[in-house]
Amino acid sequence: MNNSIWIVFAVFFPILCGVAVLLLPVFRERIKLLRATGTVLVVTAVLALLVVCGKEQELLLLQFGENLKLYFHVDGLGRLYAVLVSLVWVLAGIFSFEYMKHEQEEKRYFGFYLIVYGVLLALAFAGNMITFYVFYEIMTLTSLPLVLHTRTRDALMAGMKYLFYSLCGAYMVLLGIYFMNQYAATLDFTAGGSLDMARVSGHEGVLLVIAFFMILGFGVKAGMFPMHAWLPTAHPVAPAPASAVLSGLIVKAGVIGVIRTVYYVIGPEFIRGTWVQTVWLILTLTTVFMGSMLAYRERLLKKRLAYSTVSQASYILFGLALLQPQAMTGSLLHIVFHAIIKSCLFLSAGAIIYRTGKTRVDELTGIGKQMPATIWCYTFASLALVGIPPASGFISKWYLATGSLESGISVFSWLGPVVLLVSALLTAGYLLPITIKGFLPGAGYDYKSLKKLEPAKTMTIPLAILAALAVLLGVIPNPLTAYISGIVSAVL
Repeated sequence: MNNSIWIVFAVFFPILCGVAVLLLPVFRERIKLLRATGTVLVVTAVLALLVVCGKEQELLLLQFGENLKLYFHVDGLGRLYAVLVSLVWVLAGIFSFEYMKHEQEEKRYFGFYLIVYGVLLALAFAGNMITFYVFYEIMTLTSLPLVLHTRTRDALMAGMKYLFYSLCGAYMVLLGIYFMNQYAATLDFTAGGSLDMARVSGHEGVLLVIAFFMILGFGVKAGMFPMHAWLPTAHPVAPAPASAVLSGLIVKAGVIGVIRTVYYVIGPEFIRGTWVQTVWLILTLTTVFMGSMLAYRERLLKKRLAYSTVSQASYILFGLALLQPQAMTGSLLHIVFHAIIKSCLFLSAGAIIYRTGKTRVDELTGIGKQMPATIWCYTFASLALVGIPPASGFISKWYLATGSLESGISVFSWLGPVVLLVSALLTAGYLLPITIKGFLPGAGYDYKSLKKLEPAKTMTIPLAILAALAVLLGVIPNPLTAYISGIVSAVL
């Protein structure tokens, strides 16, 4: 069998199975629904690994004229994202089996959950900007039901906001694709960029504006200021496992879009030293600080974590905007680490909500006594996000700070590390008090009424795996760092 056929299986198998779950009445029986979902998740993960572990592959699906084609090509960045998607999607899916008991319409949830898995793998394996854009739009539409799932007024308003912002961003990107089709030698992803400088000559100013629109357009999904407002509205209203994958992976799809645009189509040299780079750096640092401050002030736990994602995603975008190898290495590391960490934090919040019904931070005094395993997982993930060595967040932030200092960009070379340090202190301020008050509730706590509320193993095991990875990837970072360095050296 042609190895490239595995790409088709990995992408379309979960999509077709998800459609079957939505349409077939047999899956109204819960046990059959869970068995089918678990099987599809595992089989798809295996198929994705077969693609990732194979040789560099490509597959043409459809051709529309000379330059317009749906085309898969497996490269280093795609492999990294595909493995990350599969890891988090399977673990959050297993967590959902228990969690979704207290939600309605499980059939609808798991159907769309499987469909989005396949769509994200298509994004990972996209070989050109046309393919990426098509599946990026499909991702928005198929992930919308995860946001709308509870069908409350807040969920409906959040879903509409998510759709409006996403479509605004998508139109900016589509505008950019029209222009890039005119001025790029190819829309296929090419390390270092594919602009035809002979065509570009005399039109540099227009293309810089287009480059900025594309960065801002993909930055919508990544929660970059000023297009961030959908994220703290949409993530908290979704079921906790959906919030985990929205924050950990779908936000990263926007980041991957930025990387593909800047490093694989436009080329970093074209925007280096221009007003586009300067404005991009300003927006990312503004978002880092603003997101951390809003998270620090927020009292709803899931909304606090959503604001945290606004901040942390712009750590990644800041490193990318520096156009510097060390900083880009830190950005790619933080894509992996943040996806694992934030998924663990959102699932921890989900476990708390599932067992206690508590949603506010000020209600969680003594929660560590009731749910010790859950709160220990939350604590290890929190320490990693703050950047306490040797946890994983320390490694990525070290590369980001070092890359900033070595970039030589006036003001930003020192301002970047300062903002990152302030944000880290704020991160400790909004995450760690939950641990401290959870395990040390104080003299007024009623120990006599203490009840153990630890959730089922199908919830605690995924939490434990994610928490362990959040620490171990910082203790043993060299294999991942070496792999990412290969990606960076190809484009810078």
